[in-house]
Amino acid sequence: MSSPPNTSETNPTVSPDEVITAGLIIIGDEILSGRTKDRNIGYIAEYLTAIGIDLTEVRIVPDVETRIVEAINALRHAYTYVFTTGGIGPTHDDITADSVAKAFGVGIDHHPEAVAILKQRYTDDQLNAARLRMARIPDGGHLVHNPVSGAPGFCIGNVYVMAGIPSIMQGMLDGIAPMLKTGRKMLSETVEARIPESLLAEGLGKIEAARDGVMIGSYPFMDADGYGTRLIVRSRDGAAAAAAAEEVRQLAASLKPDM
Repeated sequence: MSSPPNTSETNPTVSPDEVITAGLIIIGDEILSGRTKDRNIGYIAEYLTAIGIDLTEVRIVPDVETRIVEAINALRHAYTYVFTTGGIGPTHDDITADSVAKAFGVGIDHHPEAVAILKQRYTDDQLNAARLRMARIPDGGHLVHNPVSGAPGFCIGNVYVMAGIPSIMQGMLDGIAPMLKTGRKMLSETVEARIPESLLAEGLGKIEAARDGVMIGSYPFMDADGYGTRLIVRSRDGAAAAAAAEEVRQLAASLKPDM
């Protein structure tokens, strides 16, 4: 993963005490059918977390206009930002741009700057009607730079539309990040215990309930040494996370595994 930009230096709208949220829409029949394995969700989640944006919801939708419109309208009203991947290529089933336009109730046409970008990469013979589809942008939209293959994404309102190909998406996200308002980052500490999570459950619940803003996740694992539980303590308050993690360690030390 490339290092996210330091938005506290590049973006004057950083809000250290505000929680900034995001929804993600993965668009494409190929994802739902299993023909293509998604590689974007984890990358985007990690990237946004690193710059102080909480990815709160992910939806995977088919190449169906009504489903895409429904998802965009639901998420754009629920979260600070919405990101989409997929469906902005040259083929007939690349309908994301049209769907976004419909969601916002605006028209769509060839964007002069997007056309100029494509003309720099293709000869007149190569720039056919299919490739020109990649220059169609909803009215009022702004281009998102594509440093890999040229054909731009776009943003409108709080919705950022990116390509589905991971390398292209990653380049677009690097360009988008400095424009985003970011908030206080989520911090985490990890505790590993050779104890079944069923024995830890009650104690973990009490620790979490006693500390505002602390969340504890419990994840069983198995390795060469046997079974264990990985405990992730998360909080925007570093001191609270550290204190809760120490309580979790003490809890684990006090319990005798019933194996």
